[in-house]
Amino acid sequence: MSFRNPFDLKIPDKESALPGREDPIMKPNPHFVLGTTIAPPFKTETEQAIFGLGCFWGAERVFWEKVGVTSTAVGYTGGITPNPTYEEVCSGMTGHNEVVLVNFNPKEISFSQLLKIFWEAHDPTQGMRQGNDIGTQYRSGIYWFDEKQSIDAEKSKEIYQTELTNVGRGEITTELTSISNFYYAENYHQQYLGKNPNGYCGLGGIGLEYPS
Repeated sequence: MSFRNPFDLKIPDKESALPGREDPIMKPNPHFVLGTTIAPPFKTETEQAIFGLGCFWGAERVFWEKVGVTSTAVGYTGGITPNPTYEEVCSGMTGHNEVVLVNFNPKEISFSQLLKIFWEAHDPTQGMRQGNDIGTQYRSGIYWFDEKQSIDAEKSKEIYQTELTNVGRGEITTELTSISNFYYAENYHQQYLGKNPNGYCGLGGIGLEYPS
């Protein structure tokens, strides 16, 4: 088996990406752990954030366990193919990333606090990879909803890069961009580790704290 360099993997262009489909691949059920809705309409006092930090099973659990997070959902973003399936995303021919949609109450947990969780929960220097999981769908990413989230995300990246550089780590490869689409993953992926407590979780940080 040949080794795939995660820094050489590329997102497909529109001409080569899979065509996808017009209709969503699933109808969201209530959150398996929290019992709340994982799809709009959300309560007006809540906000949303989207993060990619490797396999979305473990990434989702990191967020639903936090006070102030009202719901979470896993899905796909950052690519081209509309309404992709999991198998299509894993082929590398949709351009999408595995991500977590976090619905949160900013009076209880801020976007900046979510960023701290994000940086500490994975290694943002690995390119298209997290640990043994290699592929374009495992890239680090922050997909912002508004200008304030964009500014906060960029600032947090600079802060964490300083911390990484101070301990001899590499450059952050995290994708920072506005959210253009979010496609819910299949229901069996939603809250996977709530349904399967002993299931696979490839999530792991590098033990470097993000300064508060």
